[in-house]
Order: sequence, then C-alpha cells, then structure tokens
Amino acid sequence: MDTKDFDVVAMRTDLHQIPELGFNEHKTSDYVAAKLKEMGLEPIRGIGGTGVVAYIDGTEPGPTVMLRADMDALPFVIDGKDACIHACGHDSHTAMVLATAAKLIGHVKKGRVKLFFQPAEETLFGALKSYDDGVLDDVDYAFGAHVRPIQDIPDGTVCAAVRHTSSTFCIVELKGKVAHGSRPHLGASVVEAAVLATNAVNSLWVNPNKAWSAKVTSIDCASTATNIIPDKGKMILDIRAQDNETKTELLEKLKTAITNACACVNVTCEITFPGGVIPAAVYDEDLVDQVRKTIGEVLGEEKVAKDCGGGGEDFHYFKQKKPELHAAYIGVGTGVTPGLHDPRMTMNPESLRNGVKVLEKLILNVVG
Repeated sequence: MDTKDFDVVAMRTDLHQIPELGFNEHKTSDYVAAKLKEMGLEPIRGIGGTGVVAYIDGTEPGPTVMLRADMDALPFVIDGKDACIHACGHDSHTAMVLATAAKLIGHVKKGRVKLFFQPAEETLFGALKSYDDGVLDDVDYAFGAHVRPIQDIPDGTVCAAVRHTSSTFCIVELKGKVAHGSRPHLGASVVEAAVLATNAVNSLWVNPNKAWSAKVTSIDCASTATNIIPDKGKMILDIRAQDNETKTELLEKLKTAITNACACVNVTCEITFPGGVIPAAVYDEDLVDQVRKTIGEVLGEEKVAKDCGGGGEDFHYFKQKKPELHAAYIGVGTGVTPGLHDPRMTMNPESLRNGVKVLEKLILNVVG
C-alpha cells in the first residue's frame, strides 16, 4: 500500500465537495468505506446510523484505542436557497483520521486501533446514537481532533486540549390568557412574561470565576391584531457553561427564574431541552500532559499552542457515558477564517499534516 494514495489534503478536497447533513452522510460514508478497503481494512457500516468503524489489529494483547472523526456538514440558506457546506471542518477531521490510519497500518503492536467515523455531530445526537450501538464497548482510550480558527491558536500549531464548554438550548412555551387591549386586567400577556423572563435570565448570578452565559436568542409573541393581548408565545435561549458543575447550577437557576417571572403575570411556561445538554470537556490531565509533550516532540516546542476553548462537542458524551475512558482531544491550528460555522469559512489545508503527525504518534505511544 502506498500511503501517498491517502494524502490528507487530497482527501479533504474530495470530502469538501460532498457535504451532507447529519444522519444523511451516505456519500461520505461510502467514500470512507472505500478508502478503508483500499487500505486492506474491513469497514463496518451503520454505526449510529451512517457511521463507519474499522480496526487495525496488533500482534500482542493490549488496549483498544479509538480515533474518532465527525463527518457531517452544516445547513445554510444562501440567496434564498438551501445549501450544505463543510463550514466546521468535519471534512478535515475525516481526512486526518483516514490519513493517520494509512500510516498506522503495520505499526500497531499491542492491542488494536478502532477507527470511528461518526455521523451527526452537529445534531447533538450522533455520539449518543453511536453509544447506543455499542461503539464504546471495547474502547479504553479515545482521541479526537478539531481544526481551530485563528482566534484560538496560530496556523501551524497544535494544542493539547480543546476545552469545550457544556452547551445547550432551551425552548420556553408560554401560555397566557387572551384579552382585548382595552381590558388588559382580563388577560395574561405572554409578552409581559417574555420581558420579565428575559430580565430574570439577565439577572442570574453564578460563580464569576467560572465562564458561563445564558441569553435569549428569540422571542415570538405575535398577536393576530394590534389590540389583542396574545395568549401564546415562545422563547429560545442559548446556554453555556465552563464545566458540568456550573452547568447544573445554571440550569436550575434559569428554570426557577423563568418560571417565577412568568408566574408574576399569571402566565405558565413549559421549558424543554430538545437538543439535550452537551457535557463540558472532561479529560485525563496526565494524558493531556503527555499529549502536550508529544506535540513538542513531533512538531517542535514552538508549535505547541496553549489550550483553547469555546463551543460544544458531542465527543464528550463518551467520557460521561464511560467515566473510566481515557480521553484527549487536540486542536489543530489551520488558520480558519473568518470563523467556524461561517459559510465563507476558509482554512490552510496544508496544516492538516501537523494533525496527522501528532495523531499518529499519540496512537503509537499507546499501541506501538
């Protein structure tokens, strides 16, 4: 097998041209499976829906190390038309894991490497559905990687840990009582409830030494006429917290604040979290230290970036579901501009080669 056939930049270019939404990554999983077969591996399809798994077996007993990439792209509306674009770098992650796999073949001695190409990270359910399909059953270590924007780390560098926050959104359904505008005392206005609830959320107090935020991103209390007090409304909130303890405290206070604010004007509310609550990153810090050292050994100390944070990632469900799992997740500086989740997102694909080098060495440190 010629590893030149699995060039990370070329594969990222291929994948960038076939973006697909979560749980619909059919062309992507076909591409991944075909590449794995070219390597002489046997892909297992249908994990978590459209996910793909393959193993590289060693010759001696040892741990199972999972190397995970996400595959889905993002939806946009551009010039009034629906579009699907790899604006978060999942094409890059898939390409890096494929390129790393090609380099690992023939060099795994102890245990085995489990390659996992996960569907639907952006839906927040891909990791959970894959867990339900048993993807972690035989796994002792899990590694992941994500390209980083220039706001996080410089192009060409790699950081040992992306400190993702816990993140979620909630929908608040408001129910009041309709009335004529001239007789407001006969009704219960969901508009007033939404205003009071927004102010209550903005007044929340959680440990200022922790990073957290809760903000209202949408309010819809439209009435059928200007002189009718509306009895139905909806609010949407984006919520983030630095760690899982802060997240728990924040969510409890937020639900209390919204419920009580609505009650002040005789409006009831139902608060739901349809996307679940993504856990904050929890790593084995001794493993992170080893990762940091490995980056320096492979790329040089000048290429070791400080840990960065921000955003959420369903990779962290794995540690939540299996606490004994040894987990680490690197950030690969690729000069992403203007930022992740922007349809104009561009990057330096050549810097993906750094990610491949680091991932290869990290895996061999365990199974080589």
